[in-house]
Amino acid sequence: MGMFFLRLKGARSLLVLLMACACLPMFSWAGEEGKMSKGPERVVRKAFGAGRWFPGDGRELKSMVDGYMEDARVDKVKGRIVGAIAPHAGYVYSGKIAGYTFRAIKDNTAIWGRPEVVVLLGFSHRKGFKGVALMDGDAIKTPLGEALLDREAAEILAAGSPRIFFDYRPHAGEHSAENEIPFVQRALPETKLIIGLIGDHDPRTLDELVRALDTLSKKKKILVVASTDMLHDPNYDLVTKTDRGTLEKVRSMDYARIRKDWDYSNQIFCGIGPVVAVMRFAELKGCKQGTVLEYRNSGDDFPESRGRWVVGYGSAIFAVP
Repeated sequence: MGMFFLRLKGARSLLVLLMACACLPMFSWAGEEGKMSKGPERVVRKAFGAGRWFPGDGRELKSMVDGYMEDARVDKVKGRIVGAIAPHAGYVYSGKIAGYTFRAIKDNTAIWGRPEVVVLLGFSHRKGFKGVALMDGDAIKTPLGEALLDREAAEILAAGSPRIFFDYRPHAGEHSAENEIPFVQRALPETKLIIGLIGDHDPRTLDELVRALDTLSKKKKILVVASTDMLHDPNYDLVTKTDRGTLEKVRSMDYARIRKDWDYSNQIFCGIGPVVAVMRFAELKGCKQGTVLEYRNSGDDFPESRGRWVVGYGSAIFAVP
């Protein structure tokens, strides 16, 4: 597809990419690129989004991500950030909002120090499955270089529940968690990653994931990032009103109401599982209130999308005293 996300011209092309962001399940996994070998050689996964969701050229990607973070104006956060929400659409649409999340994280580490591990939680747009699939391997390569995967920390997470397991197949071609990686690479250089995809809406999966995250947090200093876009709908006014109401619930830590308001026809967060998991984990760590940093939707920056397909993007962080 090349630099598809940068070549958009006109409302028709815009609609194509916005529809590609829609969080609707499909029915097959992509091929297992970079399948684990039986030998001792390193396994480096490939970022499929390079040249599609974000630039395939390292210098261009670095300039874009750094620019989004530099342009974000974020107040000093009281306490250490333990959780966050960031969008995952094509960078020309959601990158500036993700920049707020990772600017806050970058600034916060100057006071509290960097996390040892960043846990990126996404979901599969294509096929549901039971539990949480963790990416295996040694690293994942983006145009910015290799981001190391923390196998030891991931094994601690997986040991907490049979619902949490290593399986690369759901990750092959999936952008929800992957699109956050370049931001982590620039905001927290050389920090190791755990990349997990939540495959179902079973409350037991979230219960066990939150417990496992809590266990891991007692052994390593972690930051958990939920990757999600917000409401998808042709109606610009509906998207704007609904998303702002949802973000008020994020601010008040009302994840129970967020979950109750969600259904397949009203996906107030397409990544509802990651969002609820991050909020519950942050609450366990002592977070009393979420901080909403920024909100925009595609209809704000691309008015031609109104009446066709509008997607909301929100940025939020969760800090503990």
